[in-house]
Amino acid sequence: MTKLRDKLRADGDDLRARVHFCADTGQIWLHEHRMLLVHAEAQASLRKELIDTLGMARARGLLLRMGYASGVRDAELVRTRMQDLSDIEAFMTGPQLHALEGIVRVVPVRLELDRAAGDFYGEFLWENSWEGHSHRRQFGIHEEPVCWTQIGYACGYTSAFMGRSILYKEVECAGMGHDHCRIVGRPIEAWPDADEHMRFFAPESIADQLIDLQTQVVQLRSTIGEKDKLPADMIGSSPGFRAALDLLKQAAAGQITVLLLGETGVGKELFARALHDMSARRDKPLVAINCAAIPHELVESELFGVEKGAYTGALVSRPGRFERADGGTLFLDEIGDLPLTAQSKLLRVLQEGEVERLGDDKTRKINVRLVAATNAGLPQLVKEGRFRADLYYRLNAFQIDIPPLRERREDISLLAKHFLAKYAAINGKTLPGFTDRAKRALTTYPWPGNIRELQNTVERGVILAPHGARVEVEHLFLARGDDDAHEFGLDRDGKLDDRGPDAGKAFCESVCDGAMTLDEIETMLLETAMDKARGNLSSAARMLGLTRPQLAYRLKRLSESAAPAAAEAGDGGR
Repeated sequence: MTKLRDKLRADGDDLRARVHFCADTGQIWLHEHRMLLVHAEAQASLRKELIDTLGMARARGLLLRMGYASGVRDAELVRTRMQDLSDIEAFMTGPQLHALEGIVRVVPVRLELDRAAGDFYGEFLWENSWEGHSHRRQFGIHEEPVCWTQIGYACGYTSAFMGRSILYKEVECAGMGHDHCRIVGRPIEAWPDADEHMRFFAPESIADQLIDLQTQVVQLRSTIGEKDKLPADMIGSSPGFRAALDLLKQAAAGQITVLLLGETGVGKELFARALHDMSARRDKPLVAINCAAIPHELVESELFGVEKGAYTGALVSRPGRFERADGGTLFLDEIGDLPLTAQSKLLRVLQEGEVERLGDDKTRKINVRLVAATNAGLPQLVKEGRFRADLYYRLNAFQIDIPPLRERREDISLLAKHFLAKYAAINGKTLPGFTDRAKRALTTYPWPGNIRELQNTVERGVILAPHGARVEVEHLFLARGDDDAHEFGLDRDGKLDDRGPDAGKAFCESVCDGAMTLDEIETMLLETAMDKARGNLSSAARMLGLTRPQLAYRLKRLSESAAPAAAEAGDGGR
């Protein structure tokens, strides 16, 4: 054990090197996991309140489970070091982390383990136990061991490390009046009274009841409001998304033509399908067509149908998309790419409610609700003569703007979690989630490809992440080398950019050396933010950490200071 302790002291330096403090962001990182530095007295007060509120037994179970979850997370970090260490050295990373986190100093007394065979026996001393001493101060000497969070941590860490359930017992405890704490860990089946201890690791029955009630509520909602059921990938709680969804629900009640506007990948087809499913036409077909994906010479036959012999190659008569959607909904995506000849015929179909196949002189009555979508500016296309004004006004009866993902920051985590569960099931993997740094990367990246890009990124992360581990930054942004990724906290290797402080220092030195002035820096920041936000004051203000009035004031001051300079330049010219 003496040699092991000497080795642990050396390994401790490596662990400490993985701890990073960032005063600028107010974050502490241990490898890819975000940590918190909490006052011990505040934690002790919370612990006391739990005991006073829930009672000793329920508080014990809650704190055990909390410690267990923390131990499992630390075991994930150990996986990044195991290839360079023996099993015992790798295992002792957990006790070192417990000490590094300020919980307790762990001194190994006896440790025997064989991961391949599943054998384990561990005996450790705990010195300076935070939990034991705080319990003793608040409640006095206790008859039973009280280091519940710490024993939960040991069980969670060792179970995750060994790949089997390991149960620890605290045979001596500072809360019982002992000088130190002593714990012994063995496989669960080696303890004859294991059931008595393991019951505390199971969620309380009240939690199960709440989950059952929640399930029943979901089932009731699904049966009562089946017509309001949304596609599974249509998730969000941001104001912009909710506003668009509210408009969609209002439009679903009628028959009005709907125009969906938004960037590529925001989910326009999902909105169209949701509109159809919520409408009275949901039992009839929804037919979708991408106008940009069809050659111009075939667009009319695809939309309106064709009679046999209408042109070379028309060997049989067939209905168009309008006829196939009769009674239901027709979704025309990328309608801005529709050729002018097809636009005029489309306008007539919408006005008359009837279609005429190519090569036919007979008209057919149709009853179709039209939903159109585009990521192009139709008013600009009208000005350029590439889109008919009368068709635009016909289509623009009810417009819904779907916000890009960069304006739905609060929805990114919800969507990422949904896609993680979806693709983990498809790939047969069990993944507990994302690391804290991966979560930060997901929420700071601008997502130019919107939800489609997020979906593809998470799917790649699921494929690359090891079974049972969390998805890390490099799994998500494996080959990311674009400038946008770098600007939003990801370096050219797709990782969180840790060079921020150095870059900031160089920036400050350039100001102090006279290369730039503070006014010039402010001007550059304001102009860059406005460009990125495409003139949207609220979005630009969020980028700069300002309120909208604060940004408006600074822009006004900037324009006022620029006016005299322009005037002086004009006088000099004369």
